[in-house]
Amino acid sequence: MANILAVDDDKDILILIQNILRRDQHLVHTLDRINRESLDVFGGYDLILLDVMMPDIDGFELCKLIRPIVDCPIIFLTAKTDEEAVVKGLMTGGDDYISKPFGVLELSARVNAHLRRENREKHERRRLISGFLFHFDSKEVFIHGQKLNLTKNEYKICEFLAQHKGRTFSREQIYEEVYGLDGDALYSTITEFIRTIRKKCKEHHEDPIKTVWGVGYKWE
Repeated sequence: MANILAVDDDKDILILIQNILRRDQHLVHTLDRINRESLDVFGGYDLILLDVMMPDIDGFELCKLIRPIVDCPIIFLTAKTDEEAVVKGLMTGGDDYISKPFGVLELSARVNAHLRRENREKHERRRLISGFLFHFDSKEVFIHGQKLNLTKNEYKICEFLAQHKGRTFSREQIYEEVYGLDGDALYSTITEFIRTIRKKCKEHHEDPIKTVWGVGYKWE
């Protein structure tokens, strides 16, 4: 069983895709609308089906944006079958295309063939969170293509808060994440770390860490 995402502005096609692939015991998620500010949702899938003609952003451009953070196969769903369109799709990072209208057997066969062949070497673990690209293995964070110059502990705080986006943590909870239960630093160091992280983010016109007065901090 694979975890598959289908993106198409035609809800009837999404229902058809779900029905076809669920027969093969796959878990199918669907999106009928996408924009440049919601790229976080593309992580964690085994295969992505991507419509080319969408209102807010076309599939080729979307593929180009998500390919640096997505290792799985991307298959375009398109009515454009001329050579130029096919080449453009493959050059932006797509693995294959399926012409519309497609048959039940064709979709099932293409998807399952790519899942069987999928043995690409996985890139370093990455995740895009609120526009910040986290490289978890190298402990680095990038915003707008530029690396944030974070210390080790500043990175720990950013990763901890970002991975729990929207959840508020007290200064004490953040302290335990950074130093552990046996830490001997002052709690006030967390406040200082937050201040310097904000300063560095604001240099890139971003301010993801919010203060919840009387409670703590959260990543928005």
